[in-house]
Amino acid sequence: MDFQNLDHMPAIKAVMTPFPYSVDLGESVAAAERMMREHEVRHLPVSDEGKLVGEISQRDIGVGSKPGVGPREVSELRVADLCVSDAYVVELNTRLDEVLREMAERRIGSALVVKGEKLVGIFTMSDACWVLADLLSARFRGPGDDEAA
Repeated sequence: MDFQNLDHMPAIKAVMTPFPYSVDLGESVAAAERMMREHEVRHLPVSDEGKLVGEISQRDIGVGSKPGVGPREVSELRVADLCVSDAYVVELNTRLDEVLREMAERRIGSALVVKGEKLVGIFTMSDACWVLADLLSARFRGPGDDEAA
């Protein structure tokens, strides 16, 4: 995105990660963890029979898979046992500032992006950091601006 010549508030579609990896509600938590490691992600949208139903994060897995926390042994846990069913979901054309404010207010790490009911992307706090870094670099880059004041 060309932040130097930006003259309007971008929509989330301009900065999201498109076509995110996702996991099925019935998958094992171990499979979800493996997928996160393989693709170097911390959030996975969760679907059930092709319909978006929530999200699971590394944090959810870490908290839910501690001994004594869940109803079953860790090896028996399914994504359905730990996923968040009230994940933050936004439409493709939602303004970036609205998404950022809501994520900060809720203290959550991601927003699932949909077009209608179809998952088309994900926007995470890591994406937000990249956007801010790019925006600051575009705004303040110039001779003598290599060092922070």
